[in-house]
Amino acid sequence: MEYDLLPCTFITVDAIGKPGQRVFYIQGKTEDTTLTLLIEKIQIQTLAAGILRFLEELIERNPDMSKPSGQYNEDQMKITPPVDPLFRVGEIGLAYDIDRDLACLIAKEIQLEAETEDEKQQDEVRYWCTREQLKSLAIWGLDLVQKGRPICPLCGEPINPDGHFCPKKKWTQ
Repeated sequence: MEYDLLPCTFITVDAIGKPGQRVFYIQGKTEDTTLTLLIEKIQIQTLAAGILRFLEELIERNPDMSKPSGQYNEDQMKITPPVDPLFRVGEIGLAYDIDRDLACLIAKEIQLEAETEDEKQQDEVRYWCTREQLKSLAIWGLDLVQKGRPICPLCGEPINPDGHFCPKKKWTQ
């Protein structure tokens, strides 16, 4: 199935749970539809970096285009019920419609081993949003990820609240 949220009145990423046990989501809304998807933390980081590059390239190609600020209010970036994910995201893409001045975040369902042609069909959600909404999502996403567990400066792995075995140091911190 394919879903188009055109245009999104709201789009965000968020996490529920304690650091180390958080579940990450992407959510978009129109006036009458809310679609929430499961997403991995690393996908949020990669998506945010990709959005920022994508928006820079749009400005380079269209110098008369206004630059989005990316400002957001943290309280307004939280996901809202229902938090009943449609699917787990496998692929993410970005597109832009210059005529409508709308960006599109395309999220496709993770593809597992499929035996038949029907099983190879992936659900897809297209979140159509403004460049400002997209940049705010990217900045908020990076901030959200950084609010998790601290990162070990030696090995780059997250440090759990109950300690951390650092393979580079060969001892528990």
